[in-house]
Amino acid sequence: MALLGRIVDRYILREIVTSWLLVTSVLLVVLMTNEMARVLSRAADNQYPRDVVLALIGLGTLNNLDIVVPVGLLLGVVLAFGRLYHDSEMAALQACGIGTRRIYLPVMSLALVVTGLLAWVSLYLAPDSMARILNLRSVAFRAGQFAPVVPGRFRTFAGGSTVVYAEGGSPDGLLTNVFVQRSRGGHVEVALADRARHRMDPDAHSLTITLYDGERVEGIPGSPQFRIMHFAEEVIPVQIPPPSDTVSDLSAVSTGALERTGSLASRAELQWRIALPIMCVALTLIAVPLSRLRPRQGRYARVWLAVLLYLVYSNLIAAGRVWIQRGTLPPSIGLWWTHVLVIAVAWFLLGAPRWTLRLLHRERMGAPV
Repeated sequence: MALLGRIVDRYILREIVTSWLLVTSVLLVVLMTNEMARVLSRAADNQYPRDVVLALIGLGTLNNLDIVVPVGLLLGVVLAFGRLYHDSEMAALQACGIGTRRIYLPVMSLALVVTGLLAWVSLYLAPDSMARILNLRSVAFRAGQFAPVVPGRFRTFAGGSTVVYAEGGSPDGLLTNVFVQRSRGGHVEVALADRARHRMDPDAHSLTITLYDGERVEGIPGSPQFRIMHFAEEVIPVQIPPPSDTVSDLSAVSTGALERTGSLASRAELQWRIALPIMCVALTLIAVPLSRLRPRQGRYARVWLAVLLYLVYSNLIAAGRVWIQRGTLPPSIGLWWTHVLVIAVAWFLLGAPRWTLRLLHRERMGAPV
């Protein structure tokens, strides 16, 4: 019997690991695709250099691993046991005396390993990745906004409100045949100049474009009233706005620093990081009874329930995080109530068939002959 148990453990573990790796790989591809779209959008808006785009995509994927891993494990367990139930292999194992405790052994062994990995990601790797992302975004934003104007290419500044184009340029930074358009509300200014220079101000929050020997046309588009002015020199200040993709600094604060901070926001962030590994264990506990199929049910019949469970669970944790930040929920309670609730549901689902059989048995014993 011991030999049979070890064989069953290895067989179930292999099925779960295969399904988990497959599901997690698909989710990571989807995550990387979404992250790539977001990074490319930011890069286009903020003029990021090309060499930082791939780094931002990789760091963004690492930062979201703690969200992908729990749902990947949940779906992996449900799909693996769904196949075992659909192919009547679970019925054969139960007929051989393999009970629920034996089935949980390989499942929870994998869950504990994954939980340890997820705890390291959530508590240490993700904050470090977010800190590097914020630093890299700041450096890339400044490099993109304050880079020299390249002749033959349109450059946008201040969120697209200022457009600059130069036909030519010299090694000393002097631009020739320059076009500048500025939009301020409904008012538009267009300037053409023979020469121009572009430099960053010492405060590092603005830049100036100095035009020489040109003319400026200003007015409201669609209106017949406009004004034309000639100038020998004109200075155009451009205020650089902060990056539009800023993220809460708490997500980049180390776990040790959060523990030393007593604010509600810091406690909520710390509870969130601790909740994600525990969520992995709770989902694994509930995945085994959730994957139980009735005769003639398809192997994917319980996948939608698993997805619904994850959405409800994650939304409860997110809501609890907000409640802690606002002071509605005491930090001493934290997010533990969400795990207790899910584990209680798992215990109910695990014991429901046994309770149903006992109830039916009592009804039959009490029925008149």
